Amino acid sequence: MGTILSSRARNSELYDVPQGETSKRQRISSSFYDNPRLIPSLPDEISIQILARLPRSCYLSVKLVSRSWKAAILSTELYDVRKELRTTEEWLYVLTKVENDKLMWHALDPQSRKWQRLPPMPNFAGEEGSRRGLYGLRMCKMVGSSFRAADAIRGWLGRKDSLDRMPFCGCAVGAVNGCIYVLGGFSKASTLSCVWRYHPILNNWAEMSPMSIGRAYCKTGVLNKKLYVVGGVTRGRRGLTPLQTAEVFDPCTGLWSQVPSMPFSQTQVLPTAFLANLLKPIATGMTSYRGKLYVPQSLYCWPFFVDVGGEVYDPETNSWVEMPVGMGEGWPARQAGTKLSVIVNDDLYALDPSSFLNSAMIKVYNHVDDSWKVVAGDVRIRDFADAELPCLLAGFLGKLHVITKDTNHNIAVMQAERRDHLSSLASTSSTSLDDDDEDDDDLVGSESNEWKVIATRSAGSEELVNCLTLDI
Repeated sequence: MGTILSSRARNSELYDVPQGETSKRQRISSSFYDNPRLIPSLPDEISIQILARLPRSCYLSVKLVSRSWKAAILSTELYDVRKELRTTEEWLYVLTKVENDKLMWHALDPQSRKWQRLPPMPNFAGEEGSRRGLYGLRMCKMVGSSFRAADAIRGWLGRKDSLDRMPFCGCAVGAVNGCIYVLGGFSKASTLSCVWRYHPILNNWAEMSPMSIGRAYCKTGVLNKKLYVVGGVTRGRRGLTPLQTAEVFDPCTGLWSQVPSMPFSQTQVLPTAFLANLLKPIATGMTSYRGKLYVPQSLYCWPFFVDVGGEVYDPETNSWVEMPVGMGEGWPARQAGTKLSVIVNDDLYALDPSSFLNSAMIKVYNHVDDSWKVVAGDVRIRDFADAELPCLLAGFLGKLHVITKDTNHNIAVMQAERRDHLSSLASTSSTSLDDDDEDDDDLVGSESNEWKVIATRSAGSEELVNCLTLDI
C-alpha cells in the first residue's frame, strides 16, 4: 500500500499533497462507502482497523484504490480508531517565507523522513474601511529581503510611510483540536482579523470566524483545548497601536469570546508620564504551562526594549496576575517581540542567544525555586542577517528540537540527545528515528553527542517563520 519512502534525511524529496478530506463499532456508517464492504469477506470494523495501522504517508496512495477507500481515509472515524489503537503519528509542520513574500508550510514525517508540501494558503483578506473579510486583496511585493519585524514596529512612533509599503507578515499560528490555525497579520497597511484553518484529514484550508479586531504579531497559546490570542498591534490613525486585549477561540463551536485584557502593571509604575507615553508595552511570547498561560512582556521604544517580567492568566479565576519574579527576569529574549520557548514533557525550555554570533544556549525553568538553568551551552545556529528568526524550537516526539538553517541553506531539524544535560527529556518515542545518520558538523555543538540532525531539506532563500506539531 503506497509508495516506499526513502529513509535518508539528506536526500529528502518534496512531495506535493493534493487537496482533498471511541468505543468499538459494530459497523462503520454505510453512507461513507459505495460498496457493501471495504475489503471483501471482512467486516468493515476490521477493515478500518487494518487501515488505521497503516502509516499516514501511505494514505495518499490508499485513497486511489476506490471511492469507498477514499471516503474511509477522509472520514474522522478512521482517526478515532487510530487514537484507540495508539497508532497516531506526530508530524512536524514548519512555516517559511518564500519568494514574493508568500508563506508555505511543509510537514516532516519522522518515520519516512519525507517532507510534504501542504496546499498553498489562500490569499488573505484585507479590511477596507468598515468592511471586513473582503476577498481579493493580494499580498503585496516584498520591499526587500532585509525586511525585519523591527522595521514594522517603527510605526509606533507615527511613521506611517513604512506601513504603506509593508508586505504580508506578522501572522500568528496555533494548533488545536488536530488542526493548524493562521491568524491575523499585516497586508500592506492593514492589520487583519481573518483566521484560516488547515485540516490535515481533508488536506485543505478553510476560513473560520474572524477575531474581534485586526492583530499583527500577536501571541497564541492552547489551554483546555481552546486557542488563546493576546496582544499584538493594530493599525491606528497615528501608526501602529499596541494591544492589551485577549480573546479565545473554541474549535468546537467555531466562536470567539473575550478574555480580560492584560493589565501591563509594570507600565503603571513608570516614574514619569513622558516615559509612560514613550515606552510601548508588548507581549513577547505566550506559553501554556502548568494549567495557566504565561506571557512575558517588554517595554519598547525603537530601537530599545526593556524586559519587564510578564503576567499569568488563570482560566479558573479568569484573571491576570504578575509572573513570578525569577521567571520573568530570567526569561531569555533574542529581540523585541521574540522569546522562543517550548514545553517538552511538562518542562519549559527557552533559547537564550549568547554573545557569540553563531551560538545559543538552552535554559530550563525550575518552578520550585523560580529560576532558570542552562542545560545546553553551545547550540550552533547561523544568525543570518536577513532572517527575522535564525532558528525555531519544537517539542517533537517527546524531545527538544531546534530547527535552523545551515551554511548550505538547508533547513535542518536537530534533536537533543544527551540525557545528562537534558535529563528531563523522557523516554524515546516509539516513532523515534534511526541512529544511522551522520551528524552535521556545522550544526552540532561543542559536545558532539548533544545534538543530532534528523532531517534536512533544501530551502534556498526561504526564511523560518514558525513551527508546530500535530499528532494524528
